[in-house]
Amino acid sequence: MKVLVADKISDSGIAKMRDAGLEVDVKTGLSEDELAAIIGAYDALVVRSATKATRRIIEAADNLKIIGRAGVGVDNVDVEAATERGVVVCNAPTSNIVSAAEHTIALLLAQARNIPQANASMHACKWERSKFTGSEVLDKTLAVVGLGRIGTLVAERARGLGMRVLGFDPYVSEERAAQLGIELVRSLDELLPRADFITVHLPKTKETIGMFGPAEFAKMKDGVRIVNTARGGIYQQDALVEALKSGKVASAAIDVFEVEPCTESPLHGMENVILTPHLGASTDEAQDRAGDQIAEYVIAGLSGQMVPTAVNIAPVPPEVMEAVGPYIPLAEKMGSAVAQIASGGVSALDVLTVGQLAEVDTRILKTAVLKGLLGQISAEPVNFVNADYYAQQRGLHVTETKRPETHDYTSLLVVRATTATEPVEIAAALIGKNDEPRLVSLFGYDLDMAPGRYMAFFRYPDRPGMIGKVGTILGDRGINIASMQVGRTAEGGTALMGLVVDTPIEPDLLAEIKQSAAMNDAWSIEL
Repeated sequence: MKVLVADKISDSGIAKMRDAGLEVDVKTGLSEDELAAIIGAYDALVVRSATKATRRIIEAADNLKIIGRAGVGVDNVDVEAATERGVVVCNAPTSNIVSAAEHTIALLLAQARNIPQANASMHACKWERSKFTGSEVLDKTLAVVGLGRIGTLVAERARGLGMRVLGFDPYVSEERAAQLGIELVRSLDELLPRADFITVHLPKTKETIGMFGPAEFAKMKDGVRIVNTARGGIYQQDALVEALKSGKVASAAIDVFEVEPCTESPLHGMENVILTPHLGASTDEAQDRAGDQIAEYVIAGLSGQMVPTAVNIAPVPPEVMEAVGPYIPLAEKMGSAVAQIASGGVSALDVLTVGQLAEVDTRILKTAVLKGLLGQISAEPVNFVNADYYAQQRGLHVTETKRPETHDYTSLLVVRATTATEPVEIAAALIGKNDEPRLVSLFGYDLDMAPGRYMAFFRYPDRPGMIGKVGTILGDRGINIASMQVGRTAEGGTALMGLVVDTPIEPDLLAEIKQSAAMNDAWSIEL
């Protein structure tokens, strides 16, 4: 089989493919026309970021079986076009995790010992020993927010330096944290006052953007030091600047920014701030590792083996797909909803299928639920191949339950999550000839809702006027209600109101509705 390497990768990666008996051609700098003209002869295409695997190129690739991106993302590959033609698309998402973790530790130590400032002073021909007295990290407390692969590597290295490590991640079990030597805390309020150093390893989501603002800085220990090698915008910039000026935050080291390249920022010129231009993955080893890893995955894909980092759906037998295919998007949305509703994270998950759906292989639905759930909280891309692996790494206990007996619906899909507080249960079905999705139950309250992109749920004592109160508040904010459903346990008991709205309900508005209408609980989700 023939492999075309269209961007420069490591020599060892190329050698690995040739040693496996593959014919490898290295042709870099090709235009789209040139690549489209020759791609038909190849079984695999390897790219980095320069070459774009467009729909035109993929449709010209009559023999193409796999596209390997020697790096983390796949933004330069038309995954939809590849999937339509049965071409596996894979990447090398773990190639840079060691580099990112080491950069985090480097920035932590650079702050503790004032290394950049001392270096600049020496280059200015000064000798200012007393000015740059530092502090040891031994016996200091490092708070790691987000215990994915990079976060756990940082924790491991910090423990090697003799640091105490606190961890906050609602989706990591206490057992898993104990194995890593991390003291797991269940809230930021508990974590922030105890930390001498804070490092964040979270994805960029609506929940994490701006999650550290004035209130969070006020709870931190005086003189705390901060590292961010994850995503720009997790720290509110104005609040960080004020905390640095006041001395609440002794110093910060920032590698990522809301807008990159970052050439204008109030952080520029601040002596207690270390800035690097998104260097977390920029090491020779990470670049070589990306080439080596993608070579392994191309070899596996061409030999018919499972590709562990495939970003498009794994093959499912046609007869199984016919039965479960319509439920896959619904299952993913249910997982996403559970992640956004669950309080304190999820420690166990059960995917229950009822009726005709229980009579077929539904493992892909379990994976779809995990993809939706973990996609809300994972810093790494989650797909149908790696979702089960990530769940296992986080210590999430996942089961499948089947009940073939008849029910009110021909088939029913139920997701049940165990959390640190209250269990979450959501049920859904496909209705009618067109298999229209419906949420039919949440927390045991009967509903009949077509899921929308923006949804909200409120639980409250059943009393007159509640619908009007919610509608009035939303109307005053210019938010249109597309649909509404109310379920209740009994007259005068508790009720659950579900809404689909045209625009997001932001946290401050959700809190206002909860307080003004005396709600017990309120959730806003985006699917």
